[in-house]
Amino acid sequence: MKTLFLSLLATLVIAPAIGQTIYVSPSGNDNAAGTSSAPVASLRKACNIARELRKSTSKQPITISIAEGSYSMRSPLTLTPEDAGTEQSPLIIKGQGMGKTILSGGIELPPFIKVNDNLWKADLSDIMLTGGKIEQLFINSNRAVRARTPNADSYFIPGPIRETKIDSIPERGATRTGFACQEVKMPSAAVDALNHLYSRSFSQLKVSFYHAWDMTRRYVLSYSPQDSTIFVGGDPMKSWNPIGRCAQIMFEDDRSFLDAPGEWFYDETELTLYYIPRKGEEIENSRAVIPGPRQLLKIEGTADQRVSDIQFENLSFQYTNSIMSWKGDEPQQAASSTDATVMADYAQRIKFTNCEISHTGNNAIWLRNGCSYCNISRCYLHDLGIGALKIGTQAIPADEARDLTNHITADNNIFRDGSLVFPTGVGVTLFSSADNTISHNEISKFYYSGVSVGWVWGYAHSPSKRNHIIYNHIHHIGWGLLSDMGGVYTLGKSEGSEVSNNVIHHIYSFDYGGWGLYTDEGSTGIHMENNLVYQCKSSGFHQHYGENNFIRNNIFVNQLVNQLEATRIEEHNSFTFSNNVIYYTQGNMYGKQWDQVHAIVDKNCYWNPSKPVSFNGKTMEEWRNAHKKDLKSIIADPKFYDISKCDFRMKNKAALKKIGFVPFDYTKAGVYGDTDWLKLSEFDPAYASRYDELVNAYEKGAGR
Repeated sequence: MKTLFLSLLATLVIAPAIGQTIYVSPSGNDNAAGTSSAPVASLRKACNIARELRKSTSKQPITISIAEGSYSMRSPLTLTPEDAGTEQSPLIIKGQGMGKTILSGGIELPPFIKVNDNLWKADLSDIMLTGGKIEQLFINSNRAVRARTPNADSYFIPGPIRETKIDSIPERGATRTGFACQEVKMPSAAVDALNHLYSRSFSQLKVSFYHAWDMTRRYVLSYSPQDSTIFVGGDPMKSWNPIGRCAQIMFEDDRSFLDAPGEWFYDETELTLYYIPRKGEEIENSRAVIPGPRQLLKIEGTADQRVSDIQFENLSFQYTNSIMSWKGDEPQQAASSTDATVMADYAQRIKFTNCEISHTGNNAIWLRNGCSYCNISRCYLHDLGIGALKIGTQAIPADEARDLTNHITADNNIFRDGSLVFPTGVGVTLFSSADNTISHNEISKFYYSGVSVGWVWGYAHSPSKRNHIIYNHIHHIGWGLLSDMGGVYTLGKSEGSEVSNNVIHHIYSFDYGGWGLYTDEGSTGIHMENNLVYQCKSSGFHQHYGENNFIRNNIFVNQLVNQLEATRIEEHNSFTFSNNVIYYTQGNMYGKQWDQVHAIVDKNCYWNPSKPVSFNGKTMEEWRNAHKKDLKSIIADPKFYDISKCDFRMKNKAALKKIGFVPFDYTKAGVYGDTDWLKLSEFDPAYASRYDELVNAYEKGAGR
């Protein structure tokens, strides 16, 4: 009888095996069987049932069908090889309607109490906080701004910085070498703010330094009003990018900075959160949410046993946090080590389709160690603390055949509005990884680069080969905060890689280096063809140094400072620049070492409608005679249809034929699909106006 009872119980538990579908509903019960009439309440429970099902059958797909609604996630769902499907019978985790099935790490706060018409507060004494900290807050799904000075879009320029290095210092029971203290002279505007701090304990006061391509964020240790100097401590500054280089700074987390709509301050002593409402927000129906976990999904395989064949559809992952450690955040290019809301290691044939990731403190997705043949398609990743998609590892795997991430496809996605916690975040980052395709994506509103490819500086071995960055729309990058960036940024030996058929525009750095196409240190063997690049700050194409790259059949229009640049002069051929159209009404033809670099430059078309084309003071004949370049190039009007409306089709077929230019359809760049999806991809005109205002202010010298 006991055996019969256990058999019947097992039958009840795996009842969904008949239809191979497990049902989840907000009104479900985790003690239920997971059928359509008796759904479970959590995705975690549904996955446990799926594991049991997989043991009894492996020939049919198993679907977890999740009803519309919000599902609280206090910790990440972790999937292991036990959860894996097969190519013939994948595990499908599917929501009912894109954006309507929400896996949420959010913690709703108590209702606000009105202090006055311009200030609300909430008592958080009953809320359990990670480390007692709040670093991200969302009001009615809109990201609020932690109290700061100066206010959003403005920064201070620091004065001289002096560093004192200390060989060793005890830190919480351990000894660490390389600690340093930096003394930073403050400008008068910052001095005024620091002289009116609400708290003199400095227990919460933070300062962020944005220097060249890095961010350093620290707690302020002390402030000397007499010397107008702040003191911070941490790792010694990096010699190649010290804090004072192209630097801007801002302060956060003092109640005295709480002075603008949308700003908030959490008093860690009072356990009270203060908020200044934005226009139109009403206290009765305003919902405040803070994120709880750092991850919502982990896929954890091993080199010997991978997690395979899992599909995620119509799911919205929302609210993850990022908490600064007591030591601060040290600089790292592209925020390279920062984690993601979705983390995957040793995963293959994993698919994300029609999914959303938003309201994060970190990156959206990181396919890290040993991932292969994974696909992200028609996903909307936005309102991100750092970047959208990271692929591969920073270090080159010892066993590349086994551990190198490869064959990842990200096609027809919207990656937008990132770098909101770490401005060094990149839209899409490919570290040590090969044979990936990044295509037809909308990538915009990041503070550093749009796409970064490769992670080896110089000519040492790099496994980052045969990566394809094609048909993407990359724009409104930089926003005048950092320097040394590109719409597409490449590193290292990358034979077989291509950057083609992209539309790249509005790339604006704080100081140097707002480039459209940027082949940085050691970039080798990359083909950049059929790209439309316009309205970039420093130049449309820039090569720091590399070998045998091919930049041909591109259209470069109206960069601000220079149209073309190169930096390092090497003995070998650095690149071939041919069959391109260069049109400009502002700035110089070339900058830096373009006239000296060893490169093949020929069969290009140059035009300036407002004055004679000048090669930085030389006529074309003088340029040819002096440098033996552009011997078959021409000066001719390509006759664009209408630049004012961004119609870059060209009527002068004879001129194009003469340089061997092959017309391409640049309108194919970006996302494709139904009307709603195309509508969603459109850039907010308010963002565009704000960007233009920032650029105009910087160009006039404001904030410099």
